[in-house]
Formats: sequence, C-alpha cells, structure tokens
Amino acid sequence: MTELLNFCAENLPILVCFFAGIGFLILEVFMPGFGMPGITGCALEVIALVLTWFHHGAMATLGMLLIVLAVLAIAISTSLRSLSRGKMSKSKLILHETESNEAGYRATEDMEVFIGREGTTSTVLRPTGIADFDGVRMNVSSEGGYIPAGSKIRIISVEGQKILVRAI
Repeated sequence: MTELLNFCAENLPILVCFFAGIGFLILEVFMPGFGMPGITGCALEVIALVLTWFHHGAMATLGMLLIVLAVLAIAISTSLRSLSRGKMSKSKLILHETESNEAGYRATEDMEVFIGREGTTSTVLRPTGIADFDGVRMNVSSEGGYIPAGSKIRIISVEGQKILVRAI
C-alpha cells in the first residue's frame, strides 16, 4: 500500500494532467463544436505524455498513450450509451420534442394548393422560367419541352418548391 502511495506521490503531476484531461475531453463530447474543454483536454493529455517521457522513458510513454486512448474510448462510448438509453437520456440536455407539420412547423410553404390552377408564361420555359397565376409570379418547370412566352399552362404537380406545368 505504501508503494502505491509513493508511486502516486512521485507521479502526481502526470496523474492530475491525465485525469483532468480525460474529464475535459468527456465534457467536450456534450458541447457543440470544438472549444476550450477539448483544447484544454488535449493539451493536458500531451503534457501528461511529455512528463511520462521525461520521468520514465519511451516505453512508458507508449504504454501511457495506449492507456489514454483506451480510457477515452471507454469513457466516450459509455457516455454516449448513457445519452441514448441511460439516466442522461432523461436529462434536459437531450431534445425530446420534434418539429412536425401537425404542430405548425414547415420548412417550405405548402404549394400544393396551386395544383390544377391555370396561368400564362411570362418568360419562355426551356424547361424552366416564370409564369403568372392570377397575379402571382412563380418559378416553374415545364413537363419536358419548350413552351413559348404568353402560352396558357396548368400546374400538374408540386414537389417542395418545384412546380411542374403543362401547356394547355
């Protein structure tokens, strides 16, 4: 027991850098982007490896590097598993709500109300251009061919913002 205490006392800076660096790197997993905790954690791990090199040599540094990588892999995978299924999945860090169409969230305007509406082309459609539908100008695509300006057209389908028309 006294040997372990002596070992810890002799290598206290290495151990502090090692555990603090692991803590900062785990904290970085839960923060967006790569910020100060990630940079600090990486710097502390490098300091721990350099101190190991100076005090114990190359083989001990290689062993320490393997230990750092193994502990990081285990800690991060355990943290991520806890995020998806464990206690952390019930925390306020995790978003549980969804933005659905039924709740009023829309990524684009609902253009399907225009299906079947007739209008005239303002520009030549080759196959895309601008058309006028009762004073509303919209970008449209023809069904596949050339439609001259001033032609009568009908909207046949809408996919997102793409409006497909056919000459009447």
